[in-house]
Amino acid sequence: MVPSQSTNDTGVPSYAARLNPPQQEAVLTTEGPVLMLAGAGTGKTAALTARLAHLVATRRAYPSQILCVTFTNKAAREMRERVGQHLGPGSEGLRWLGTFHSICAKMLRQHAELVGLQSNYTIIDTDDQLRLLKQLIMDSDLDEKRWPARQLAGLIDRWKNRGLNPDDLDAVENESYANGRGQAMYQLYQDRLKALNACDFGDLMLHMLNILRKHTDVLEDYQRRFRYILVDEYQDTNAVQYLWLRLLAQAHKNICVVGDDDQSIYSWRGAEVANILRFEKDFPGAHVVRLEQNYRSTPHILGAASGLIRANSDRHEKTLWTEANGGDKVKVIGVWDAPEEARRVGEEIERLEGEGANLDQIAILVRAQYQTREFEDRFIQIGVNYRIIGGFRFYERAEIRDALAYLRVIAQPQDDLAFERIYNQPKRGLGAKTLEKMHQHARRTGLPLAAASLELADSDELPKRAANTIGGLMRQFLSWREAAENMTPSDLLRLVLDETGYNDMLANDRSAESAGRAENLSELARAMEEYDTLGDFLEHVSLVMDNDRGEEKETVTIMTIHAAKGLEFDNVFCVGWEEGVFPSQRAIDEGGLASLEEERRLAYVAITRAKRRCTILHAANRRIYGQWTSSIPSRFIEELPEEHIEQETTMTGGKSLWQANWSENDDPFAHVARDRPDRAQARGPGWQRAVATGYETKQQRLREPGRSAASFAAKPRSDIAIGAMVHHDKFGTGCVTDQEGNKLEIEFEEHGTKRVIDSFVKVVG
Repeated sequence: MVPSQSTNDTGVPSYAARLNPPQQEAVLTTEGPVLMLAGAGTGKTAALTARLAHLVATRRAYPSQILCVTFTNKAAREMRERVGQHLGPGSEGLRWLGTFHSICAKMLRQHAELVGLQSNYTIIDTDDQLRLLKQLIMDSDLDEKRWPARQLAGLIDRWKNRGLNPDDLDAVENESYANGRGQAMYQLYQDRLKALNACDFGDLMLHMLNILRKHTDVLEDYQRRFRYILVDEYQDTNAVQYLWLRLLAQAHKNICVVGDDDQSIYSWRGAEVANILRFEKDFPGAHVVRLEQNYRSTPHILGAASGLIRANSDRHEKTLWTEANGGDKVKVIGVWDAPEEARRVGEEIERLEGEGANLDQIAILVRAQYQTREFEDRFIQIGVNYRIIGGFRFYERAEIRDALAYLRVIAQPQDDLAFERIYNQPKRGLGAKTLEKMHQHARRTGLPLAAASLELADSDELPKRAANTIGGLMRQFLSWREAAENMTPSDLLRLVLDETGYNDMLANDRSAESAGRAENLSELARAMEEYDTLGDFLEHVSLVMDNDRGEEKETVTIMTIHAAKGLEFDNVFCVGWEEGVFPSQRAIDEGGLASLEEERRLAYVAITRAKRRCTILHAANRRIYGQWTSSIPSRFIEELPEEHIEQETTMTGGKSLWQANWSENDDPFAHVARDRPDRAQARGPGWQRAVATGYETKQQRLREPGRSAASFAAKPRSDIAIGAMVHHDKFGTGCVTDQEGNKLEIEFEEHGTKRVIDSFVKVVG
């Protein structure tokens, strides 16, 4: 039974009575296309659920005639609960409220035979997908080390997100895997899935898009069925989702999309901000409603965020405002280096806690996962409870555990658990049968696993290849133990990662995660520089990993900005706001202006997570890839309106911390040597003077378009010069037109001018 509409004295339905005028407009404008531009913290969920309730309560549609799409199961559950509060039993018929993939899975069960599947098809997960791809790669006589399954999986996922079938790939896409075998491998994979009566998550949408395109009767049935369509977080839709929605909405055109182009930050997983920017062209006459009243943040936080995002050129104009008064300005703090950044944040948190602040309402937002390590170590030292959201704790990540396992075996040959973790990592061709024989021999002889393995390798119990591999590994451990006596722990780790082939494994892994894993290992080596012996460092790690906080305790949240989207906290610390870190130099090198604008949107998201206080920190020095690099503040700090920010007193007479220190005397590092002797000694006098003499010139050059801190630290390849012909796996063949450090400007035959890192190209001709 569909409930009737109830109203208050003003004639506004009860479920819309508490909404502000723009929200009510979005609820009551039921016919035709509607674009609800909902800025951060403006109550979009309340408006969307009230609109859904209104369609049912006014009998414009039965619950089963409404398609309501979200991105997460959590969002779908929340919406269902809220609509239930408005409608009671009338909400039970919302069969088509869910995520894109769950709705398409339901559709596909009814039409599986149209794509060669049975209705009881299996949806495989990532592990199954990788195993299947490895089999196909092996069957195709390809070298899996050179052409990893993860790389192919990433390409296939990208193609499916763009709505591309194997026959749709162009020559460039085909060349992106195994020298022109991308299309063939994609087709083999799809054929094998069909033979297994299975599909992956990307297929759920791609199959349904293909069905709707090729079978007009099915399309027309769904168009008649869905009288109204509602879409949450429209700025995060990818191409296949966009095409699917457009087909379904063509009949009634009663589609309402909710989103904020200023919060589109997921291009790396296929999201296209252009989808929301062109909505009015896709649906002429669309009614646009702007939700601009913010219910989360203070005026200064909103002013800073709004001023920053205005620097983006391609966006819908919005001006966030709030009825709240007062509040602190956004604080911008410059510190000497990353360890001081962690100490300063720790001090601020202790101060807030002393004033009665709830630790659960404090967040630290980083651009990259490797940045969390400094804060984890600092919080352990001062006893602040913390949690990592959207990822593992630093020392719990797989690559870190692998590296620590090597170090544990070096320090303690009897550590069987550590040896078992890395005896075949990276892959050495030592399978489960070899491990079983190693365990059996260890039990028989009472020897540690490593010693038993060496003894077994000297016998005829193992195949010659396995025996040689184990013997070589044990000789490596012996040499590392000898090296550890005369080598710093950090240098020892770098030696191990190089000689084991672990670095090569990550370099050959072209998945999106590999670069982050390499950054984490560089950060681990940097952390080890603070310890005199390997034993001291391993003891420190044990204490960190044993830190038991208990879920019932208040905890500071540490997360990436990407993971923070949709959340809010009273106090937010935005750290690492330096050129090259944020905005990410790698993102800009790969994506140019489009990536820079997405980085700025990411900064906007970071600031708008704060309800009461937002603090931005930047460091004058940071260790990146094991090298100290002098840094300049992020360009995003310059774009913050002065009336909404408060610069801390590290500025002297308008001069920066750097300039103030240099003007004290002829030696610009005397201030550091006096106040921070540990830092000055660690860097050495040569480094000090080199940075001092070159900094002003470097700072001036960095302000030029396209300049970055990283570009002056990297060494260029000697075999590449201007005019050289090179090949890039993604962009194809081109001619080098400019060179700056390890950055190349290349005019590609198919893709025009791109800036790429020289390690990603090879010389041809």
